[in-house]
Amino acid sequence: MLLLLPMNGDDTQESELVSINELAFWATVEVEEGRVIEINFYKERSQIEGLIDAVIVINNYEPVMEFIDEQMMVLVAHSQRTIDDVVEAYLFRELHDLAL
Repeated sequence: MLLLLPMNGDDTQESELVSINELAFWATVEVEEGRVIEINFYKERSQIEGLIDAVIVINNYEPVMEFIDEQMMVLVAHSQRTIDDVVEAYLFRELHDLAL
């Protein structure tokens, strides 16, 4: 599973999930069998290769139509902000589906 997160920096421990309109980097987090396999950061989404399974956003009002058009699942992390917290919430199914 490859997750896409809009982040305010490229530090795996210090960066936080932010609005798509405020992002500095895109982070991809590869999760397999309940473990993080790899985390990468990109300045531009066009640099990302591979099939993204889900994008994680901070609220229901994010500009996500392009992701929906690309058949990506959109999940909302209302309170989780660090990569570790978001991944943990994803694994325990604590992220919410986008309310349209």
